Amino acid sequence: MATDAARVVIIGNAAGGKSTLARTLAARRNLPLVEVDRLLWQKGWQLTPADVYTRRHAEAIAGERWVIEGLGSQDSIAPRMSRATEVVLIDLPLWLHFALAAERQAKWAQQEAPPAGLAELPPTRALFETMWRVDREWMPDIRELCRKAEADGKKVSRLQSLEAIDAVARAEAAAGA
Repeated sequence: MATDAARVVIIGNAAGGKSTLARTLAARRNLPLVEVDRLLWQKGWQLTPADVYTRRHAEAIAGERWVIEGLGSQDSIAPRMSRATEVVLIDLPLWLHFALAAERQAKWAQQEAPPAGLAELPPTRALFETMWRVDREWMPDIRELCRKAEADGKKVSRLQSLEAIDAVARAEAAAGA
């Protein structure tokens, strides 16, 4: 089912299920999927130069139809949210993000596929420090952007449990059946 202007942002801290949910929504709604990590990271978990990231991000959000998932640079979030017609905020407790990230790190160490097509295991300490900082410093602003988006009439879903995320995925799959 394709719609004219459908721009869905899926955002939240690392290891919360954004990528999995984004793939489900993109497939179900026949929308192109943009993974912010593919824009932000290069081989070896090196950051893409800021000007290149900014250009790629602007190109990605300029389209009329997409599902875009991830955090990216902090200054790219507001423009992305502004362009969105729908926002899905994955807002799990930090301890759950840590647990899911630890599980994912263990799977990657066993050669399972990492996100965004990156071949290397992300540095665990840096990942956890980033997750802590995102929770403390970024999430309050992201929640406020979500409140503003909702006040502007956009559909905003705040998913605060794995069960809620699974329910959205099941509902999308059932709608396509």
